[in-house]
Amino acid sequence: MAETDVDLDAEQYEKHREAGEILAQVRAEAAERVEVGASHLDVAEYAENRIRELGGEPAFPVNISIDEEAAHATPSIDDEETFGEEMVNLDIGVHVDGWLADTAITVDLSGHDELAEASEEALDAALDVVEPGVETGEVGAAIEDVIDGYGFNPVVNLTGHGLGHWEQHTAPNIPNRAVSQGTTLEVGDVVAIEPFATDGSGKVNEGADEEIFALEREGSIRNRQARQALEQITEEFRTLPFATRWLDTSRAKMALRRLKANDIVHGYPVLKEDDGALVSQKEHTLIVTPDGCEVTTR
Repeated sequence: MAETDVDLDAEQYEKHREAGEILAQVRAEAAERVEVGASHLDVAEYAENRIRELGGEPAFPVNISIDEEAAHATPSIDDEETFGEEMVNLDIGVHVDGWLADTAITVDLSGHDELAEASEEALDAALDVVEPGVETGEVGAAIEDVIDGYGFNPVVNLTGHGLGHWEQHTAPNIPNRAVSQGTTLEVGDVVAIEPFATDGSGKVNEGADEEIFALEREGSIRNRQARQALEQITEEFRTLPFATRWLDTSRAKMALRRLKANDIVHGYPVLKEDDGALVSQKEHTLIVTPDGCEVTTR
């Protein structure tokens, strides 16, 4: 199909839009609940339950990343952490029948306003250049220019991404810096652009903690708890990420260890900047249109 023949009123795009509308409301409501002394788990569960109340499903566990954390941090089932005077990133996803929207916002309780502004302004600059025929490297250059202008670094080993059906990360990757070889955006592409700004090195590394997992492949396993968990994963979450706390079995951690040992699921370690560095994030989902883009998560 030629790019000009893409039907942006088709059912899949309407479901992307519905997911985006739900997500915009939930992002605003969840961000209001981030304050010193509030519980990480309460905020995550509020957002996930609110998504369901509004007619969607979480596309992945609510990420609550603190200070040097950039991604993949979500509360455990018995989490007792509360917010302090910290930089807090909320990354939230919604799907409607497997069609996704993805968004993120920084709630700065640390007093580093300019770092939060850098990622927000970088996202606005990126959205301004999106149109059919633009290469993703140009989008990355717009992000990098803004963040550099604030005196910070983009996180270069994290990228924006496409959104597929039951797939959270697909092509094309949207870099957070200028690259010479990118992918040309076309009408109908659904992508999430997510600048990360940091006062650190600009590269994140894997930590030891894992609370988010996803199905790697179909398989069978003898252990009863692991088998019960696998049935829930394949029926409810399919290929989308899920949290340990979402599993119904009373021995979820043990079940996941067995599934991971058999290469049936894989984990998402928390990604962190160097100790002491801060990371801010802002993200929207958009549909590339003939004359630019339609942001679904505003």
